[in-house]
Amino acid sequence: MTYPVHTVDTAPEGAKPTLTAAQKGYGFIPNLLGVMANAPALVAAYTTLSGIFDTSSLSPAERQTVLLTTSYENECAYCMAAHSAIAGMQKVPQHVIDSIRAGAPIADAKLEALRQFTRMVVISRGWPTDAETAAFLAAGYGPQQVLEVVLGVGLKTLSNYTNHLAETPLDAAFAPAAWTKAA
Repeated sequence: MTYPVHTVDTAPEGAKPTLTAAQKGYGFIPNLLGVMANAPALVAAYTTLSGIFDTSSLSPAERQTVLLTTSYENECAYCMAAHSAIAGMQKVPQHVIDSIRAGAPIADAKLEALRQFTRMVVISRGWPTDAETAAFLAAGYGPQQVLEVVLGVGLKTLSNYTNHLAETPLDAAFAPAAWTKAA
């Protein structure tokens, strides 16, 4: 099945306001949103949830760690490229981005605890062990951040699965950060 990458002009009526806002905010409509526009409720949910995740107690580097780790575990090449570029724009240290892209430990112990916990939430489908949760809490996080990881994983699952189904083409803006999971 093919999923058209919509523009504001070609999108279903219900998706036009979301795509118009994206065009204004980003200067272009990311192909992910153009694909999601095939289901106006999905593109609205994704952009709304993204805005909500940005209000969490997690810092930009922590949020990008969650989003990149989820995308890595779900093997989403589109989101790995997009969030690598976005993380760079948000001043996330390049060594953090590179570590996540390689599936390798992050030198910063607190971010590594976040990467590991996020990884376990994804891999276990929401059933991290008590020991994994305790390790995350011991790194300086609390119950609020446990649930905010769930929020970030849910957000990225929407886009990762959309990209898997639609084989979303990578935008030129994200092409320099193209990614393929190492064997």
